Amino acid sequence: MVSREDILRRLRPLVEVHRDRRQAPVRFRPATWRPWLEPHGAAQALGLGAVDTTSKSGDRFISRDDLAAAREALSDDPEELRDLFVAVMIWGAGTTNGRAPRYTSAALGDTRLPYVLEATRSAVRVGELTQAYTGFTVQGVRRAFFTKWFATVDDRDAGCERALILDDRVFHSLNALGWSSREAASTRRWAARYAAYVEAMHDWASRLGVTAAWLEWLMFDLNGHVETEQPQLGKFG
Repeated sequence: MVSREDILRRLRPLVEVHRDRRQAPVRFRPATWRPWLEPHGAAQALGLGAVDTTSKSGDRFISRDDLAAAREALSDDPEELRDLFVAVMIWGAGTTNGRAPRYTSAALGDTRLPYVLEATRSAVRVGELTQAYTGFTVQGVRRAFFTKWFATVDDRDAGCERALILDDRVFHSLNALGWSSREAASTRRWAARYAAYVEAMHDWASRLGVTAAWLEWLMFDLNGHVETEQPQLGKFG
């Protein structure tokens, strides 16, 4: 098993090379999303972010900061929580995931959604990430997107091990570095493996002088293209 210290040594040069880079806003096309959202009365999120002044198709940009601002503006209205979920789905999909509008519509039509959004937000806000992971069961939404939801609604102080996004691109990079979520968690259970991932990323980020959210984004951006002397494992998780 590759130790956490080994991964730290492999991460250090990557972080130094990319330390000054920042995640860019995501472009999305409201016209693509509107037919899937309006039947559910959930098109409000299409006004978030900024207009792309160079686009002839009415594209907009949405960023992580936009999601954070929307989270901070939430009232107790369940529809606002639903609208934040839609915004997360839009940000996560951008213009590259053509199936996301259909999947979002399926989630909006799932009667479990209001309860799941509130229950998982409550779990995340008290650090119960395994509970949140186990509890997110909604049609059309898998780990890559519901962990984006967790990362968005986690409003705890920066000193906490806040929720992070976990998708296949992040796994590509971590696997290439030699890290295995199954070995780290000593179980095949995905909820525990997610919690082990979050804990490890916060540990590495703290020791490397960056935020865990930035390190997560770097792993996503590199998508397995990391410099390492070890062979890539070639599988997720």
